[in-house]
Amino acid sequence: GDGQTTSSFLGAYAKVAYRYTFETKMGVTKRTLRAGDGQTFPKTGDNLTMHYVGTLASDGSQFDSSIKKGRPFRFTIGIGKVIRGWDEGVAQMSLGEKAVLEITSDYGYGRRGAGGVIPPNADLVFEVELLEINGQGLGAA
Repeated sequence: GDGQTTSSFLGAYAKVAYRYTFETKMGVTKRTLRAGDGQTFPKTGDNLTMHYVGTLASDGSQFDSSIKKGRPFRFTIGIGKVIRGWDEGVAQMSLGEKAVLEITSDYGYGRRGAGGVIPPNADLVFEVELLEINGQGLGAA
């Protein structure tokens, strides 16, 4: 009867609405792989030392890795030196933390892409590890 029509319509609508919100979600999502100290977080202007592996969300192909280069990556956080997904995502990490950052293209390289390696409008996945804040690591007494 009518009840069924309504419920199947609502079900279909919910699915569309869910897919819509999911697919248009912008920004950066952090998933912790290994907890840091839980108290030392980067502040704007801090110099950070990190390891990272960058892959394309679409097919998992690796486009860059500090580990492969054999040296950690150093940058100043919060002043636009790196993509927005890093500035905002890494700020949520505590010292020693290892995490996965899922970054939508608008928080990555956007329509331009990068260096012939990252296509336009590509969502990115970075496995990152926060080694030092202003030269201080977890091992420092």
